[in-house]
Amino acid sequence: MTGLDRRPVAATDATLARGPLAGFAAGSLGMGVWVTVPGLLLLYFLTDVLAVGPWLAGLALLLPKIADVLLHPWVGHRADVEQTRRGDRRRLLLLGCALPIAFAALFAVPGGLTGAPAAAWVAVFFVAGNLLFAAYQVPYLATPADLRIGYDERTRLMAFRMVVLTLGILLSGLLAPLLTGGDAATRGGYQRMGVVLAVGMLAAMLVGVAGIARLRGGAADPTRAGHGGWRALRTALRDRQFRWLVTAYLAMSTATHLVLAGVPYYAEYELRAPGLTTVLVAAFVAPALLVTPLWLVVARRVGKQRALLGAQGAFALGSLVLAVGRPAGLPVLIAAVAVLGVAFAGMQLLPFSMLPDVIRAATDRTAAAAGTATGDGTAAADGTGGATGAGTYTGVWTATEATGAALGPYAYALCLAVGGFVASTAGASPTQPDAALAAVRYGFGVLPAVAMLAALLLQRRYTLDASARAAR
Repeated sequence: MTGLDRRPVAATDATLARGPLAGFAAGSLGMGVWVTVPGLLLLYFLTDVLAVGPWLAGLALLLPKIADVLLHPWVGHRADVEQTRRGDRRRLLLLGCALPIAFAALFAVPGGLTGAPAAAWVAVFFVAGNLLFAAYQVPYLATPADLRIGYDERTRLMAFRMVVLTLGILLSGLLAPLLTGGDAATRGGYQRMGVVLAVGMLAAMLVGVAGIARLRGGAADPTRAGHGGWRALRTALRDRQFRWLVTAYLAMSTATHLVLAGVPYYAEYELRAPGLTTVLVAAFVAPALLVTPLWLVVARRVGKQRALLGAQGAFALGSLVLAVGRPAGLPVLIAAVAVLGVAFAGMQLLPFSMLPDVIRAATDRTAAAAGTATGDGTAAADGTGGATGAGTYTGVWTATEATGAALGPYAYALCLAVGGFVASTAGASPTQPDAALAAVRYGFGVLPAVAMLAALLLQRRYTLDASARAAR
C-alpha cells in the first residue's frame, strides 16, 4: 500500500454491476443534448435566424458561461452540504431535472424579437439552463469519488458514461438540424426541435437519478462524507495536480466546443453544402461509440496520462488538415473530422476518470494529516480528516468545462467578426466577403489546433497518474 491509499484493498476494489452502471450512464444521454445542441446551433441560430451580429451573438453566449465560474463551485458547495446532512445529493439531481424546460425556452424566441432583444432572451434562458445543468451535472460527476472503487474501475465507470454520452451527442447532433428544417430552418423549426429533445432529456435524466441511487446502495463509501464547502474549495484551488489537470481541460473544452460551433459555418460556406452539417457531426461523434472501449484498454496498459497526451496530439493534427479546406477533398476532410472524433472520445473518458483520482489523492492526504495529528496514523474520529468535498472539486471542474464551452464559440464568433461576416435572418443569403470565408476556414482549423497544443503542454505538468496507477 502506498501513501496514496491507506485503507484496505477490499475498501477500494469493488466491481460495479452492469445494471446500475447502465442506469447511471443513462443520465448522460440527457446531458449530451445540452452540451451538444446549444454548442452546435445556438451561434448559428443567433446570426443566421435572429439577425444578431456575430460579436453580440458571441457575447450572448459568453456572459452566461462566465456566470458559471461562480455558479458551479457554489452548486458544488451545496452538493457537499447535502452529502454531509442527508448522505446523498438526490435533491440537487431532481432540481436539475428541470433543465429541459430551460432548453425548450432557449429556442422559443418570440416571433417579434430580432437583434439585441433576441440575444437578451437567449442569454437569460442560457443562464437558467446552465444553473439547472450544474445542479444535475455536479452531483452526477461526483458519484465516482463517492464509491469504493479503484483506479481502473473509475475508468470503467466513466467509459459506460462516455458511450451513452456519445450516443446522446450523436442523436441530438443529427436530429437537431433535421428537426429545425435542415437547409430551410425556421423559427418554428427551432421551437419544435427544442420541445422534442426536451422530452427525451427529461426521461433520460430521471433514469440517471435512479441509477445513481442503485450505485450508491451497492458501493457507497461511508468515509467519503467528510468536509466540503468553502474549506474544500480552498483545498481544490491549492491542489497543484488538480490545477494542471483542470487548466488543461479548459483548453480541451475550448477547442472541442469551437469545432462544434464552427460545423454549420464550415459546411455552408467552405464546403458549400449546408446538408453536410449532419455528416460532419456524425463523423465527429460516431467514432466514439466504437473507440471508447479501445481507449479503456489503452488507459489500462499505458496509463490515463499517456493516453490523453496521444488524444490531444491527434486532435491538433486533425484540426490542421481542416484548415486546408476544399482543396484537400471532401473524403480527406471527413476523415480528419473522424480523427477529431476518435481523439474527442479519449478526451471525454480520460480527464473525467482522472478527476476522481485527484479527489482520492487529496482525501488520502487529508486523512494522513489528521492521522498524524491524532498520533495513531488514522483519520480523526470526529470526521475532520474525512473526504475532501467531491462536489466542490467537481463544481470547479464543471465551471471550467462551461467556461470552455463559452470560450470556444466566442473565439469563433470573434474570428467571424474580424473577417467581416454578415449576419442575416432565416431564408436570406447575403454575399460574404473573402475575408469572412477565410475566417470560417481558419477559425475551424487553426484555432482549435492552437488550443489543443496548449492543452497538451499543460497536461504534461500533471504528474499524479503514475502514483495513482501504482496504488490501484
